Amino acid sequence: MPAEAELVFDQIDRAQPLRDQIYAMIRSMILTGVLPPDGMLEEKAIATRLGVSRTPVREAVQKLSDEHLVKIRPQSSTRVANISHSQVHQAFIIRRALESETVAAAASNMTAKDETRLEGNYLQHRLALEREQYVEAIGFDDEFHRIIAGIADLPLLWQAIAIFKAQLDRCRHQTLPKEGYGDSTLMQHQAILDALKEHDEKLARKMMQSHLDQTYQGVRKFLDAESNTEKRTSRG
Repeated sequence: MPAEAELVFDQIDRAQPLRDQIYAMIRSMILTGVLPPDGMLEEKAIATRLGVSRTPVREAVQKLSDEHLVKIRPQSSTRVANISHSQVHQAFIIRRALESETVAAAASNMTAKDETRLEGNYLQHRLALEREQYVEAIGFDDEFHRIIAGIADLPLLWQAIAIFKAQLDRCRHQTLPKEGYGDSTLMQHQAILDALKEHDEKLARKMMQSHLDQTYQGVRKFLDAESNTEKRTSRG
């Protein structure tokens, strides 16, 4: 894994809570694979790099531990958690259930302004994929779902989804560069948007579930391939 000194950290804004900023930085590195599974996290080195005390770093790492993204071994080491098939599956179940509710509620609340926001997001998402800017593309993908939760006036549900889907996101960043995955996501988003425009709660729910099911199928293929590779390596 890259040494902490080689990692790219954003500038710290000392007028804002340090823990939250450090948490967001490290979390992003874990989700995008910059910090790979089982990679070491050195709190002291990170604190030195950022020019802060170890306290906000320790607090950020503890929060990541609560989300099962890192494993803390007292008096030993802190490492990035391996991707757990069970946790990924549970995250999928939670996300599917919650987003089925947000999209159905959003269908009743849709306005012309909401349509414009989602259409603009779609165009930005497509452009990012065309430019092979995959991290940005996933960001626009997430924004699409967050906007829908906002239209539904269910922001707390999105906060819960954002926490749990981290386990899925670690896989999504590995699968998106594969040919066809991005295009299929755009088609699914368009189908959801069309249902929302029609204020069709039942269809919107169906399209959202289909979208999340297909995304999870790609994640499962990735996990199965990783497991097979590990088995071949251990036998060799």
